[in-house]
Amino acid sequence: MDVVIQSFLSGIPVLLLHFSLTLVMLGCGAVIYVFVTPYDDIALIKDGNSAAALSLSGALIGLGIPLSVAMAGSVNAFDILIYGAVSIILQLVAYRITDLVLKGLPQRIESGEMSAAITMFGIKISISLINAAAVSV
Repeated sequence: MDVVIQSFLSGIPVLLLHFSLTLVMLGCGAVIYVFVTPYDDIALIKDGNSAAALSLSGALIGLGIPLSVAMAGSVNAFDILIYGAVSIILQLVAYRITDLVLKGLPQRIESGEMSAAITMFGIKISISLINAAAVSV
């Protein structure tokens, strides 16, 4: 039993470091995402725009999935930084390309159309899952 407690005590600082680092990276990715979207996500959400809330939720989940895979597959904090940063960049570039390719979708989200938000949510999660698989290799 002492070995289990010793293992826990020696491992908890690493766990807390990896968890905190990943949360900080998620926060940074979310802030960057809000700045690169063609509309003001936070203002729209404060005004009660459910479509914008769903789209931002998709982005947060979409950023979190590959970050969690990067953290799970890491052996140290540097791995999380490198693979996490790459996954955030890939995710943000994919979102921006989606906005450009699907012209009108961001404006439809801005005007509160849930069908556009659901489509965007699905795209973000799909991209995220592919990104997570790429990071795990």
